[in-house]
Amino acid sequence: MREQLPALIVIVPLLTALVTPLIAYLSAKLLRAVVTGAILVSNLSAMGALLRVLAEGPWHYRFGGWAPPWGIEYVIDPLSGGMAVLISFISLVVAVYSGPFLKEDTWLRKGIFYALYLLLTAGLLGMVVTGDAFNLYVFLEISSLAAYALIASGGEKATVAAFRYLLIGTVGASFYLLGVGYLYSVTGSLNMADLALRLQPLTESPAVMTAVLMLLVGMAIKMALFPLHGWLPDSYTYAPPPAAAFISGVMTKVSAYVLLRFFFFVFSAVSGPVPAALTVLGWAAAVGIIIGSVMAIAQSDFRRMLAYSSVAQIGYIVLGLAIGNMYGLIGAVLHILNHAVMKSCLFLVAGGVKWKTGEHTIEKYAALCRQMPLTMGAFLIAALSMVGLPPTAGFFSKWYLALGAIEAGMWPYIAVIVLSSLLNAVYFFRVIEHVYMKKAGPKPAEASGSGMELPAAMLLPIVLLGVGILVIGILNESIVTQILQYAIPGGGR
Repeated sequence: MREQLPALIVIVPLLTALVTPLIAYLSAKLLRAVVTGAILVSNLSAMGALLRVLAEGPWHYRFGGWAPPWGIEYVIDPLSGGMAVLISFISLVVAVYSGPFLKEDTWLRKGIFYALYLLLTAGLLGMVVTGDAFNLYVFLEISSLAAYALIASGGEKATVAAFRYLLIGTVGASFYLLGVGYLYSVTGSLNMADLALRLQPLTESPAVMTAVLMLLVGMAIKMALFPLHGWLPDSYTYAPPPAAAFISGVMTKVSAYVLLRFFFFVFSAVSGPVPAALTVLGWAAAVGIIIGSVMAIAQSDFRRMLAYSSVAQIGYIVLGLAIGNMYGLIGAVLHILNHAVMKSCLFLVAGGVKWKTGEHTIEKYAALCRQMPLTMGAFLIAALSMVGLPPTAGFFSKWYLALGAIEAGMWPYIAVIVLSSLLNAVYFFRVIEHVYMKKAGPKPAEASGSGMELPAAMLLPIVLLGVGILVIGILNESIVTQILQYAIPGGGR
């Protein structure tokens, strides 16, 4: 069984998705147990694979006994293994959280929701573990279609947002596929390791330059990099809370991973069109960080504030790629981890407040610390981490990005990081002020449910992620030295 761990990471949630409607018809409790069990198996498989890789080196798992480049292989290295652990963990936490939201739904809606959720999980996991460029496109489409449907299940406004996302997302996926087509036309291969070898003498080829441009635009759309972020604010705002928490936490990060994988592992990051592409990405990210932060300040809806914050935060990751040195790449990968945990926690908090009070407007958050002390405690930790205050996780990824920018002499990026942190403080401290310093209105919101501030299935994931932010911050040195430094090109092992 241990030898099959790379396959189990993807296959278990993928196959489970096929039977969830039937299980939903039989029993709601059995459905939740099977769904969480499937994701747990995937998470444990990913952790087992990552531990083996850290001890023994990259793991190449070939399907059907066909050797690459003809056959498809999964490749687990510290980068893909770490991403698989992160995706499956966030998926597991949000799956537990989703139970109370679906409690009143029909068996069919529950079955369809969880089937789509598992397909989204399997698609994102497949994108990070596959070693085949076209197989990545297949998983990209699986995850995208599932995400469109999950967002659309949030109601009338969500349906419009999902349709817009579908149109723009299809363009992004098409650009990626065209880029892969250009690479295949000049190399005759789709295996990423084989592509890396065959592309070495072809970096100045017009076809390769076109492929780089196509991949850049496609993934920039998928990760909502400014100014290609138009689909994101409405999608995050109107999606069902569990879907918003999972999609905001990991989906755009996987697109950033794809860009990192191609630009630094498949193409040469120091010659050909990639350095110019990274320069363009860096300036787009810098502008996006500021614009996203300013737009977040202007929002009165907490979810929409978080959505525009995500536009800014993806800019930090791309900024690290643009810096391109060891510190910059470590900062980018660390921020993928940090932001996944921070933003998922914040959207879980938003869903919890909606559950408790029926409100999403920031002004209605007055004195919520009394009604929801644990939930708001997790929010406070996540907010401080987003601002970048030590010892929370968010400080350390910004610190590595700043070190990378100083080493590369990219002083405008330093100014952007500092200014954006101040802007983050403006919009998060506004919410903190309402939660902890404002008095409740004359007619306080009515709590739903019993004496607990939230059902245990919702409260525990929120608290777990809040504590996780502190743990990642405290253990950041071990995470960097034991995993992340080996996840970047030239990092050893």
